[in-house]
Amino acid sequence: MGYLEHLSKDKKLAPVLTGAPYKLKKQKLVYLHLCGSIMSQQLSTKVAAVIWKRFLALFEDESPTPEQILAIPYETLRGIGLSNAKANYVQNVARFTMEQGMEWDHLKKMNDEEVVSHLIQIKGVGRWTTEMLLMFALGREDVFAVDDLGIQTAMKKLYKLDDSNKKDFREKLLKISKKWSPYRTYACLHLWNWKDTAPVKNATSS
Repeated sequence: MGYLEHLSKDKKLAPVLTGAPYKLKKQKLVYLHLCGSIMSQQLSTKVAAVIWKRFLALFEDESPTPEQILAIPYETLRGIGLSNAKANYVQNVARFTMEQGMEWDHLKKMNDEEVVSHLIQIKGVGRWTTEMLLMFALGREDVFAVDDLGIQTAMKKLYKLDDSNKKDFREKLLKISKKWSPYRTYACLHLWNWKDTAPVKNATSS
């Protein structure tokens, strides 16, 4: 059974499952993907893309090793548009990769929670960032980003949920998402797309 057939069992989610099926890609240079995720936090897609392009241009083959990233002066990282914090966090990722390891072959043997536990040791890397990495770098199919504002906005609208009590709201989201397993990543992808393309009518949008 494909993921669309499974997710369509949720009658409220079914209308959201439009377009061609998503395919998850895998990024072998996990540390580089993580650096990009950190740079894009709280920025528009357009601004994040500009900073990422500037960052890659600092390196001859645009595919730097952790050692090469760490060798870039802090002032240079600030100069491409990174905040103080993000410049530090990018260096933290490179340093952690050299000391603790972030190799594809190592991470692929871990389950999702083991990957999260391993990577949130890095200052500047939280659970949300790690969940995005699980989805978009490791290609894991069953990740639910419960704390993502876009997912919360979409599910609040789709399932007509009350979010006045944050704890109860979060538990409702987790309960709904359980029936999507083992394809929760795909559900998230469709919810993000639906939130960005659906007409906004009597609903708040992030």
